Amino acid sequence: MDNRPGCLSGLLKLFLLDRLFNWLQSRIGFGSGSCLGCGCGVFLLILFLLLALSVITGTDWLRIGF
Repeated sequence: MDNRPGCLSGLLKLFLLDRLFNWLQSRIGFGSGSCLGCGCGVFLLILFLLLALSVITGTDWLRIGF
């Protein structure tokens, strides 16, 4: 039996991940204005892509619910 979370849970996770990514980018990433922002911004982008792919592939998009 497949115990992957449903569509609503996946959308909530992606929404929260997007909010966290935007907040971190404005603090220490590309939007911070410091010279360290480029390195940290690339690291955050790679981390965001890995986490987003994990949520996308770990969610049963045809089942509604949590």
